[in-house]
Amino acid sequence: MNAASKPESCQWLMPILTVKDVNASLDFYEKAFGFKPGLAMPDDNGTIAYADMQYKGTQVLMMMYEGAFGSTSRTPLNTAVESPVGLYVYCDNVDALYTQAVNAQAQVINAPEDMFWGDRTTCIKDPDGHTWTFATHIADVDLENDAKK
Repeated sequence: MNAASKPESCQWLMPILTVKDVNASLDFYEKAFGFKPGLAMPDDNGTIAYADMQYKGTQVLMMMYEGAFGSTSRTPLNTAVESPVGLYVYCDNVDALYTQAVNAQAQVINAPEDMFWGDRTTCIKDPDGHTWTFATHIADVDLENDAKK
């Protein structure tokens, strides 16, 4: 059997987050960010160990609970230091997403604001401590020429 380098439905780079409870994370990401649930795989006890979600119909976010499949990964809330990795996600309307996320009990780090690189962004933490920056592009900025001034 000759397989392709990756499944056709997958991107070349896909984040996988460690979460405390996959079902709770699926619910939060759907309510707060508008992600759509996809594949869910239970472990031997029937608990959902792995799931993925779609964003904008093309982007895939994977998640698994702590220790699933022999992983040693922990949520940022269960480590001594905050995760150095954040997720930057473009959305159609960052202000509307911010309101939706706040209504879903997301922790606000920064309310929406215009940034010098041409994006309007908000920074949010999910219940497991993962940091998300959502952005809507509002202006084309020539950063290369501006930096030379």
